[in-house]
Amino acid sequence: MPSIFHILDAIAKIRRIQERGDLTQDEILYDAALRNLQTLSESTQRLPSELKDLYPGIPWQNISGFRNILVHNYLGDIDPLIL
Repeated sequence: MPSIFHILDAIAKIRRIQERGDLTQDEILYDAALRNLQTLSESTQRLPSELKDLYPGIPWQNISGFRNILVHNYLGDIDPLIL
């Protein structure tokens, strides 16, 4: 299931990005984190419903909505303090 691997890879990359420095002070790290959050959230949309149903505690719709904010930039710049 490629989507799961994309999700796990994005999580690992975000953790490494956070270890490299302060996202609020480094725009390269900030951009890299946003890109991986986009990949993560987009990959969750491709997971089968049957799998998502097994994990009702995960806010799947919120993750999908966050992806739309990232991609379409509805709110302008994303505040790095909320990442």
